[in-house]
Amino acid sequence: MAAAPALSAAQRPLPPRRTAAIATGGCCLSRARAVPSLRALAPCPRSLRAAPRVAAGPRPGRGGASGAAPPSPGRARTEMAAASGSVLPGLRARPVLPGLRAPLVLPGLRARPVLPGLRARLVLLALLALPRAARPSCFCQVTGYLDDCTCDVETIDAFNNYKLFPRLNELLQSDYFRYYKVNLQKPCPFWEDNSHCGMRDCAVQPCPSDEVPDGIRAGSYKYSEEANSLAEECEEAKRLGAVDDSLSKETRQAVLQWAQHDDSSDSFCEADDIHSPDAEYVDLLLNPERYTGYKGPDAWKIWNSIYEENCFKPQNVKRPLASGRGDDGGHTFYKWLKGVCVEKRAFYRLISGLHASINIHLSARYLLQDSWSEKKWGPNVTEFQQRFDEALTRGEGPRRLKNLYFLYLIELRALSKVLPFFERPGFQLYTGNERQDAEMKHLLLEILHLAKSFPLHFDENSFFAGNKKEAAKLKEEFRLHFKNISKIMDCVGCFKCRLWGKLQTQGLGTALKILFSENLIEKIPESGPSYGFQLTRQEIVALFNAFGRVSTSVKELENFRNLLQNMR
Repeated sequence: MAAAPALSAAQRPLPPRRTAAIATGGCCLSRARAVPSLRALAPCPRSLRAAPRVAAGPRPGRGGASGAAPPSPGRARTEMAAASGSVLPGLRARPVLPGLRAPLVLPGLRARPVLPGLRARLVLLALLALPRAARPSCFCQVTGYLDDCTCDVETIDAFNNYKLFPRLNELLQSDYFRYYKVNLQKPCPFWEDNSHCGMRDCAVQPCPSDEVPDGIRAGSYKYSEEANSLAEECEEAKRLGAVDDSLSKETRQAVLQWAQHDDSSDSFCEADDIHSPDAEYVDLLLNPERYTGYKGPDAWKIWNSIYEENCFKPQNVKRPLASGRGDDGGHTFYKWLKGVCVEKRAFYRLISGLHASINIHLSARYLLQDSWSEKKWGPNVTEFQQRFDEALTRGEGPRRLKNLYFLYLIELRALSKVLPFFERPGFQLYTGNERQDAEMKHLLLEILHLAKSFPLHFDENSFFAGNKKEAAKLKEEFRLHFKNISKIMDCVGCFKCRLWGKLQTQGLGTALKILFSENLIEKIPESGPSYGFQLTRQEIVALFNAFGRVSTSVKELENFRNLLQNMR
């Protein structure tokens, strides 16, 4: 076997002394049967297979938009059996001589009194004696079926990595999907916040107006007679629906507010006013999502506000790894979460999955080298382990990754449902380049048909079932909670993190809008305008780019699996 390539310090796995508690992970990498080239994971030991149904989001407070705060090295070490002088995981404690702390017991050796000064050396020897396959545990339990779903992780990996991801990545390189109009100057609506990240990697470079294709700036999509007549009908409707000038100023304002309310009644997001002078086009390819160094109290405040105030959780129920006292290892939290309705449980899993996806992006595109001559970005295995390792996150890491897959299924289901809207002859991905636009629509439809062919879709019919009145009330709560989260994105101090946070929440919100508009989508005519169900260009760009981020996260997991395997 060829030697593994040399790795930078940032890419190396955690040193053995920080992985003592990983010893009983028991997971090993193997090849899946369904896809010969797919690296899957062997089952965990039976004692480790049962995981709580739903996971909490990663702890806020560390770099990038995620704000996830992994344990400090000091705290991580105190959690290890070796650092406390206790036995290694899975081994029974033996009697010790009076005056000594709990003994250190090495695998296969009888317990002997150990002098404190020798502990560190003996810990290292013990870890080196462990089977190499037992050390990495980021992916332990991330295999098999997902909670609340009939789908398994291996099926998603094979479908995404070898079928959908390459096509989706090509689509997102096109002009229609790379330019996104956003207002990054909106003030935070919830608290006074004038602090902005001053680091250069937090900055966003907007596009000069002459670089944006004319068709996108014009907001037009006129390639066919049907589209032309639709545009004329819209103009006529605007003229006939104009507010009567004879009405008082207050009445005219009320009428406009009613119209805006009607337009937003099915929206799950607080959309930017793209006609605002502060709204600018941004080239997403030139402003990629990656680690920016944005961390600390400001980042923690964002995620804490999302989890604590907008995820239906009672204040007296502490999230696992949340700061403050009262953490019981997540027992109370998961007991509560298991008892709530499927809609509230799904809501939490979506937010946790989104948080996990963002953390993966930051770990996969980490600043490895920053010198006067060049910047080098790449995967940081240590950062990934700190966010997802089973031992370092007290079991939360694998649950977070499972919630990522849950998010993937929700957004994939939305793409399969919205196919009739894009299949209409009158719909065009208009940029002004007719040949390219026709090719991109063909690729778009190919992706949507592929999404529809996925064999194990999530069944959204379980949502908001039962008593119609109660279901309608719960659905409105669901919508308003998510809309509030989209507003919180305007409080993010890092502009690049704010850009991608706003885009991904709008994309997920658009996916939810699609799933809960099934009756309207079914009534879309094969030709002619669709009056009941509409998507704006902003929603379309956000929908596909948001799913592209989640699809990229699933693909990056395969890369981290391979890196961890090569380091064994």
